[in-house]
Amino acid sequence: MAKTPNEKQSPEGDLREGAAADAILKEDTADTSQEDMLKGSAWMTAGSIFSRVLGAIYIIPWMAWMGAYALQANALFAKGYQIYAIFLTISTAGVPGAISKQVAHYNAINEYATGRKLFRHGMYLMIAMGVVSAAIFYFAAPLLSAGDARMIPVMHSLSWALLLIPMMSIMRGFFQGYSKMAPSAISQFVEQLARVIYMLVTAFLIMKVIHGSYVSAVSQSTFAAFIGAIFGLAVMMLYYLSQRKKLNLLSAGSYNRVDTSTNELLIEIIRQALPFIIMDSGINLFYLVDQYTFNPMLGHFMHIGRDQLDSYYALFAANANKLIMITISLATAMAVTAIPLLSAAHARHDVKKMSEQISNAIQMFCIIMIPSAFGMSAVAKPLYILFYGTQEYTSLGILLLEFSSYVSILLGLFTILAAILQGLYQNRTAIADLLIGLVVKFALQYPMIGIFHVFGPMISTAIGFGIVSWLMLRQLNDKYHIRVRQTNHRLIGILVFTILMVLGVKGTLWVLDLFMNPAFRAIDIIELVIAIIVGVAIYGYLILKTRLADLILGARVGGLRRRLHIK
Repeated sequence: MAKTPNEKQSPEGDLREGAAADAILKEDTADTSQEDMLKGSAWMTAGSIFSRVLGAIYIIPWMAWMGAYALQANALFAKGYQIYAIFLTISTAGVPGAISKQVAHYNAINEYATGRKLFRHGMYLMIAMGVVSAAIFYFAAPLLSAGDARMIPVMHSLSWALLLIPMMSIMRGFFQGYSKMAPSAISQFVEQLARVIYMLVTAFLIMKVIHGSYVSAVSQSTFAAFIGAIFGLAVMMLYYLSQRKKLNLLSAGSYNRVDTSTNELLIEIIRQALPFIIMDSGINLFYLVDQYTFNPMLGHFMHIGRDQLDSYYALFAANANKLIMITISLATAMAVTAIPLLSAAHARHDVKKMSEQISNAIQMFCIIMIPSAFGMSAVAKPLYILFYGTQEYTSLGILLLEFSSYVSILLGLFTILAAILQGLYQNRTAIADLLIGLVVKFALQYPMIGIFHVFGPMISTAIGFGIVSWLMLRQLNDKYHIRVRQTNHRLIGILVFTILMVLGVKGTLWVLDLFMNPAFRAIDIIELVIAIIVGVAIYGYLILKTRLADLILGARVGGLRRRLHIK
């Protein structure tokens, strides 16, 4: 458990004020923890899904405007973003997640003023970290490019976003500590919208109007992260200003038993933040292994040129990964919601509630993530053609997307389990498990590429995250006694319903292909819409009819069943 600073006795007047202030928060959080998690997950899922879909849809015109350089441009974009993602995690220093967890901890014991103080000093730290990380990323670009001169302007353009995103992230973490997920979701969507608009406008002007270099177009597309950050930060600042009166009242009613100095708060922030740096970088660290090893390793087996190696890399690291991140964002949304809820239960030493919330989080993950991943695999062909058109490697790209969809379940499971462990202050356990998986990934990379070629990196990633997830599940069960039998029974139902859904979707696509030519994007859109409606209808009907949705998502789902006249 986290160390708490020295406590001091509160007068009775402060207790009465604290109770009154606590009531303000309770009026917004009167639901059960299961409903809190569902409500928070709904907001974060909506924000993540809309942002990810928007971030994927832009690729249709963007790659079309890149013309013959489409795969090379997408590979360059993906390589720049993989390194940027690591720097972004370091620049935020894991502070947003730590702030969310610690604010929830202090709120649970009516120490709102301490949470505000923690946020204020965390903001100063984020400003400094943003400046330092942006400078390092900018000047280290020639070294990080690994001899590829095209990477340098891309990394230079990405470094500017590091100045603003840390501040925006800590504001999101602060409100997530209050279980307020709507501001984060809205700001995330606005950030992505501004980013995509800038990307498309500059890509069109450079490639189609002035007929410039695709490297310049990619550089402007990555600079769009800075433009998006401006708008996302503006949304969070406006929300903070609108909530200041309420936050001040809550702070005024704190018990004020916690006596902290500035140094103690900064040490607490850093101590809680360091594990988040490592865990938040988990997936990107695996991808970074691919970025620096795939070309030389595959080149050793296939003896092909750089452009073809980049094309193969783009198929799984850019094309497939961009689409599966839509489903992985579901797990990320639930992870963000789970941390403050678990931290609050931990602060109250409520072991039964912790066990219940862990089981709820895992079951909620399964009922949403599994059908989403299987569904994406089922519609991989029209989905891939819609986004990337028909090219030289289209058939291979479709197969890679199908396989990546299944791998995304393990990536999502790691995300939610890592969040649970961090919310319960099991940071060392989470880090040790991740490092074991990373060693396995690195050890298997060369033989897997040698045997399976382009599929090799995904297979080594799946094995690595599979081992990490198994270790985390075993440790959580040993310490908190997850409802294993209940979870397994419900998982069986989810898998059965998912398989029935996939059969329905595959059958629908087979029938549609008899009358339509899926090589055209307009036809793909029609097929996708019909297939998705069929899949949602089959799966939705089954989980509502059997009351499985009620058991996992809460009693409120019954209202949906009644409106749909499902008995």
